[in-house]
Amino acid sequence: MDIVITYVNGLDPEWQQEYAKHTNTPIVEKRFRDWGTLKYLFRGIARNMPFIRKVHLVVSQPSQVPEWLNCDEVDVVLHKDIIPAHLLPTFNCNPIEMHLHNIADLDEEYLYFNDDIFPLKPCQPTDFFRDGRGVLGMSHHLFAFDMFKQICRNSDSVAREALCLKPSRLFLRPQHVCTPMLKSEVQEVYSAMKDRILQSMTTTRSAKNLNQYLYLDYMYLKGKIINERLSKKHFSVGVVSAKKLRQFIESPTHKLTCVNDVQLSEERYTELRQALIDAFERKLPNRSKYEKAV
Repeated sequence: MDIVITYVNGLDPEWQQEYAKHTNTPIVEKRFRDWGTLKYLFRGIARNMPFIRKVHLVVSQPSQVPEWLNCDEVDVVLHKDIIPAHLLPTFNCNPIEMHLHNIADLDEEYLYFNDDIFPLKPCQPTDFFRDGRGVLGMSHHLFAFDMFKQICRNSDSVAREALCLKPSRLFLRPQHVCTPMLKSEVQEVYSAMKDRILQSMTTTRSAKNLNQYLYLDYMYLKGKIINERLSKKHFSVGVVSAKKLRQFIESPTHKLTCVNDVQLSEERYTELRQALIDAFERKLPNRSKYEKAV
């Protein structure tokens, strides 16, 4: 079992220049903000998921690779290695997620992690895969009032089309957590719906996009996902105090913790960023094999 992590450091000057050049918009989007917590995701994997075969870190360019990363233990993958050239550069997570299966030497069973999901308690392989099937909570939704839910609806529709199923008024939405992928299933639906996937891609996020949920919906509709919610605590940095945030990290109640970003003032961001780093340092103080020796 492998892990794939996608990462953007919005503080990187080279990345900022590329963003400004290709989007003509200021960098205000919260999903590009760096919280300084990536190393604690790696420490959590080393401590609580020792069964992982290999970790792949996907970034846009070499300047995005953290200085502390031990590249002898982590497979660094650049966007150009896996994404068709005509879609690059991209500042949209969807073209990236839709092409992770192109990573060289990727295991048949892999977990896709956003960099806001942290394994803070011991996990087992069966938490994520059992008998050749992924384990993930899946729910049905009716209304798609915002862009993200419209993308979810798009993805559900194309998954059903790939399986020659009738359209549904409801659309599937997987649990927001690390997602269990079967490479052969992803390759199968990508091959079948490649033109539709590529036509939906844009440089920045758009309501016309498809996303990784296409693959998860396809697997679920084929019986390749066990509908069982993973043990995860979700909290938003916008609605918790620094004290509460430290308690969530230092005394976790669930195996996985999601630290969800929201739009904050610069002062509030700075305060919470330091609180997060302090809490993670107390919870996971030991350098992992994924970090360079000091």
